[in-house]
Amino acid sequence: MRNKPVVAIDGPSGVGKSTVAKGVAAALNFQFIDTGAIYRSVALAAKRNKIDWHDGPKVGEEALRHRFAFDGDGNLLLDGGPVGDLIRTTEMSEGASTVAKHPEVRDALLDIQRLLGKDGGVVLEGRDIGTVVFPDAEAKFFLVASSKERARRRYLQLKEKDESVTLDEIEKAQQIRDERDANRLVAPLRKANDAEEINCEKTSAAEVINHITHSVVSRFP
Repeated sequence: MRNKPVVAIDGPSGVGKSTVAKGVAAALNFQFIDTGAIYRSVALAAKRNKIDWHDGPKVGEEALRHRFAFDGDGNLLLDGGPVGDLIRTTEMSEGASTVAKHPEVRDALLDIQRLLGKDGGVVLEGRDIGTVVFPDAEAKFFLVASSKERARRRYLQLKEKDESVTLDEIEKAQQIRDERDANRLVAPLRKANDAEEINCEKTSAAEVINHITHSVVSRFP
C-alpha cells in the first residue's frame, strides 16, 4: 500500500494536461511525471538513429536502449541529459503519436512508467495513465475541451517558439492524432470509469489545478 496517492491526469493533446499536472504536483509537493515526454524522447532517439517511426519492433528496441528520468522540476532527462524544447516541436508531437501506437514501444515503456510512480506522491499525465499504467491510481481525472480550443492553445504555444505553422494545419494534425490515439489497438485514449471528467473549455488552468488539488487533499489529507 502506498503512503501517498498516485494522481492520474489523462486527456487528448492540447487540452492542457502538462500545465495542470505540473501545477497540481507543485501544489501537493509531488513529483511531476510527463509520460508524453517519454514517448517524444523515443521518437527523438529513433530519428537521431535513423529508425523509421513506423517500424514498431525497431523503435521498441530503441526505447529499451535508453534511460528515462525526471528532475525535481519535472523535466525529462534522456540518458541523464535534458532534452528541453527538442521534443516540443510539431514534428515530435507527430513522432510521439506514431511510435505510441506500437505494442513493442508501449510494452517497453510500461514498466518504466510504473517504476517511476510506484511509491506514490506523483502526478502523472498522459493518455492511458488511469486505464493502463496505473489502473489502481487513487485519484483519476480526465480533461476535455473542443478540438478548436485545443488547436488554438497549441497554436499560441508554437507561435511563442517561432514555429511556422497555421491554426488550420494544427487543427487538422490534431484531429488525425485524436483518431489515431482513440483507435489504436493497444492502450487507446479513453476515460477510466472511475475518473472525474473536467471540461477545460472555459476554465482557466489555475481553476482546474485548484479543483484537482482540493479534491486530492480532501480525500488524502
